[in-house]
Order: sequence, then structure tokens, then C-alpha cells
Amino acid sequence: MKNNLKVQRAIHNLTQQDLAERIGVSRQTINALEAGKYVPSTVLALKLAKLFDKTVNEIFELEPED
Repeated sequence: MKNNLKVQRAIHNLTQQDLAERIGVSRQTINALEAGKYVPSTVLALKLAKLFDKTVNEIFELEPED
């Protein structure tokens, strides 16, 4: 699963730690998400979408192998 979390963070001038604190997860979770090593739960994906005022599909994209 691809995502553009790093881009969204940059647009909103947030560090990984800032983003983690705002949505109630660890910085390591944000790092794993950005690296594509972790697929978010539905709730986490929705929290991120709401924070960035985007749809889940605008942040996360399924790849053919998913």
C-alpha cells in the first residue's frame, strides 16, 4: 500500500512526533506507515484523513500486489 503521509506532513509542517501525538500513536508507527511497513487500521486511516482534511483514498492507495 502506497501513501503520501510524508508529503502531507510536510505541507502541514509536522514532524513524525507531532503527527503521532495528534492522532494518539507512537512516532514509530508513523515511521512504519511512511516506510510502507505497516498497514493502518480503518480507524487510524480515518483519523489521518480527518486531520489532513482528505479522503482515505487521497492518502492511501492500493498497489496491484495488495
